[in-house]
Amino acid sequence: MNVLGIIASGVAALFITVALAKSARRVALRPHVPNEPGGRAPRAEVLRRTGGATAVLGVGTATGVALWLGAADDAAGSVGGLLAGAGIVAVLGLVQDLKPLWTALRLGAQTAAAILVVCLAGLSPAVGVLAALWIVLVTNAFALLDHADGLLTAVGLVTAAGLLACALVGGDPALALLPTTLVAGLAGFLLHTWHPARLRLGATGAQFTGFALAASGALILAAAPSGRAAWAALPALATVALADSALVLISRRRAARSPLRDTDDHIAHRLRRVRVTVPGAAVLTALWAAVPVATGTLVYAELLHPAFLLLPLAGTAAAVFALLRIPAYGSPRTAPPRTAPPRTAPPRTGSSRTASSGAAPSRTAAARRAQASGVGAAIPAAASAPGAKASAPGQGAPAARTAAGHPTVPPPPTGRPPAEATTAAAERG
Repeated sequence: MNVLGIIASGVAALFITVALAKSARRVALRPHVPNEPGGRAPRAEVLRRTGGATAVLGVGTATGVALWLGAADDAAGSVGGLLAGAGIVAVLGLVQDLKPLWTALRLGAQTAAAILVVCLAGLSPAVGVLAALWIVLVTNAFALLDHADGLLTAVGLVTAAGLLACALVGGDPALALLPTTLVAGLAGFLLHTWHPARLRLGATGAQFTGFALAASGALILAAAPSGRAAWAALPALATVALADSALVLISRRRAARSPLRDTDDHIAHRLRRVRVTVPGAAVLTALWAAVPVATGTLVYAELLHPAFLLLPLAGTAAAVFALLRIPAYGSPRTAPPRTAPPRTAPPRTGSSRTASSGAAPSRTAAARRAQASGVGAAIPAAASAPGAKASAPGQGAPAARTAAGHPTVPPPPTGRPPAEATTAAAERG
């Protein structure tokens, strides 16, 4: 395969993806789109969620035309199987975008597509089993990166560029066909999925991208010359995707949550909690991915010793440990404590008043009773004197009189004690 064929395939993938994505974006953003009957999502939202199909069509069309024109030479079987497996996974993702699928069904279809790739590539049974497991693992790891605008597109673009460089350095340029078209397709789709995203990769584009990257890496590793450290260099290209999966699994294990239930605990979610913007999270993650990708590419090209791969791996482990310290799950909601209703004061009446000052009303009542008892004590004592007349029934009590028959004088209004009042009355009599 010549270099001109690679460049032509990439240019074709770029233009097809841009044209399809622009048309899909125009339809998705069309105003006054009515909702579907029966409570379904509006058509614009479905089209926006399945926007990754435009990138799949652009990459697949350009690669298929290049294969039909004989651009892959002797590696047509490997590249054809790679494209067929990625197409199967993309169709499965499209179904998942429209209707959720069981995890077992999704993993089974991915495993079947991976087996198809390794069989058409002519790998030995032992190497084929390891390659199939690696493809399924890395496919799901990359698909989990589609949790923020532009994140998976940027990381996939960096990883595909590294695979393209490794394929060209390894002496088998036919395996560089799909990485080339993938770089062009993701670059054309990046403008539409950048924040705020008008289109999303969805399960269609995410699983296609992850499968294409994982299968291309496995085939390049299998076709690498024996003298190269491909066994250590190529797996390093998936460092960030595997780090995100490890971060999610460890975090959910600690929080006793289901590992299959997706929540806001990925890399970009934790970066957002420390006030990193959505574009900033995508840029930081892409730069993070660029470090192991560049190191792995240089090691594959025999420009660096494989021991240098320990540096990005150690940095990734430290980053995962630091991200685990950022809380990802909110505290559980508890019911507010019940409070007793406020006590209402009894209504005021003409004969009594509410207790508003502690024991003051009781002391006032006691003083009134003591004063009344004191006056009453003096009056009956004088009334019981000889010559006092009893009151007739039905009439009020007669006025009390002294021993000489004169009426007693009531206590003055100035509040003199009853004893002084009695003495004054006696002096007047």
